[in-house]
Amino acid sequence: MVSVPARRSQVAYATGHGLSQRRACTLIGVGRSALRYRSTKAETDAPVLARMAALAAQYPRYGYRRIAIFLEREGHVMSFGRCHRLWRLAKLQVPRKRPRKRIATGRPRPNAPTGANQVWSYDFVFDWCANGQQLKCLTVTDEWTKEGLAIEVDGRIRSGRVIEVLSRLVSERGAPLYLRSDNGPEFVSRALLKWIVGQGIGCALIDPGKPWQNGATESFNGKFRDECLSLEWFRSRAEAKVVIETWRRHFNEVRPHSSIGYMTPAAFVARLKEQDAAPVPATGRIAAVCGASALRPVAQPPRKRQTAKATRADLSS
Repeated sequence: MVSVPARRSQVAYATGHGLSQRRACTLIGVGRSALRYRSTKAETDAPVLARMAALAAQYPRYGYRRIAIFLEREGHVMSFGRCHRLWRLAKLQVPRKRPRKRIATGRPRPNAPTGANQVWSYDFVFDWCANGQQLKCLTVTDEWTKEGLAIEVDGRIRSGRVIEVLSRLVSERGAPLYLRSDNGPEFVSRALLKWIVGQGIGCALIDPGKPWQNGATESFNGKFRDECLSLEWFRSRAEAKVVIETWRRHFNEVRPHSSIGYMTPAAFVARLKEQDAAPVPATGRIAAVCGASALRPVAQPPRKRQTAKATRADLSS
């Protein structure tokens, strides 16, 4: 079916070749008043497109959904559908990476968390500075709240340094139930295992060759590399520490996260504190964020209709 704008262009073509406007509108099926219509959609979308382009330049690895959250915070409320239309109109699509082979889903994750501060996961990420210095980054995340608890940056990080970082986090937040990591030499050293046992923390080492069992840290490390390490140019290790810590704070306090209802991890933690940090099942993460599970009334069983036959039986008895 031909759209109205296309038919208006056909009327203009017919009138340009000697046909009268009335005759052309009758043949093509367009009202004469429609020829003078001018769409205001471009004027309405202009400020949104300008702000969207600015946000896309500031966050080049964000998609249209996260940009829609930023626009909503600034007063440009819109659906994801409209945001996607404007996103494609401005040609701001993020280049897709080559898809990797995925494993079968539905496999249970060992020691899955059911609340905040229950399972911490940690791993290493490597990069280089412009002056040739190596960057070794120790990342620590909370698997439930998606917080980046710490990113320790240095050239060499041994087990003693790992213990220092974990001790500082335990003194600030309390000890978790489990610490999840791979089987790297820094994570299976005697000193670290002795410290973990002394703190009363469980050790949840993943199986060798199965990084998907440490999916929370792998996801955080992927975002860390995609949105920080791959975009920044570090002139020295000291500059890298400042920039990486700034990105960690931005990740916790500004960046929306899709798995917690497009809230920031800091806002999600604040919501949990308002609900007295009550543990919720893993399938109810979004309901806990929105508070829907606490406000939804309990369904009552339907009452049986009392028929006339039953009423006569009661009266006779």
